[in-house]
Amino acid sequence: MPKTGTQRDQAIKLLQKQGIVRLSEFKEAGITAATISRMVEDRDVIRLARGLYQLPDAPLDANHSLAEAAKRVPKGVVCLASALAFHELTDQLPQVVWMAIGTKDWAPKEGSPSIQIVRFTDALLTDDVITVQIEGVPVKIFGVAKTIADCFRHRRTVGQSVALEGLQEALRQRKATPAEIARHAERGGVATVMRPYLEALTANG
Repeated sequence: MPKTGTQRDQAIKLLQKQGIVRLSEFKEAGITAATISRMVEDRDVIRLARGLYQLPDAPLDANHSLAEAAKRVPKGVVCLASALAFHELTDQLPQVVWMAIGTKDWAPKEGSPSIQIVRFTDALLTDDVITVQIEGVPVKIFGVAKTIADCFRHRRTVGQSVALEGLQEALRQRKATPAEIARHAERGGVATVMRPYLEALTANG
């Protein structure tokens, strides 16, 4: 058994606390890459992707990929189809994790999970962001009304049908009001595009 206070113990405590840990976070805590490498060899820790680690018995959340993506892109916000899926507004399961970052922010290279980057202005990147805990990892995600407006703003990318499904489900499940959606549509510059759909769905009850 390892002695109390060893780097292994510190690494396990950090993983228990944070769920998923970056190699840089281990180093900041005084835990060397060599220690982590040995722990992976001994199967005390599993390597999720380059520079990302988790305990082998850690419970996996249905939104595990979002937690991994949040660790890979610390400044990113889950958006578009991935945010729709998180809010349970679509039956589609995105093959990639959609992440919004600033216009000049660093974008990750290829890795796992696959991340689709969309660049937002600072104003749109900081508007209506909620933070949820997934496997102990704080994950930033856009709220429902903002996500709907963003899907219409990027409808050529995510698909018009996906944007419409999200709008219909948000209203049906009462996860956002028409006024909230309209306000975000105005901020995102898609009020004219969305107005006919909002009016029709609202008129139909």
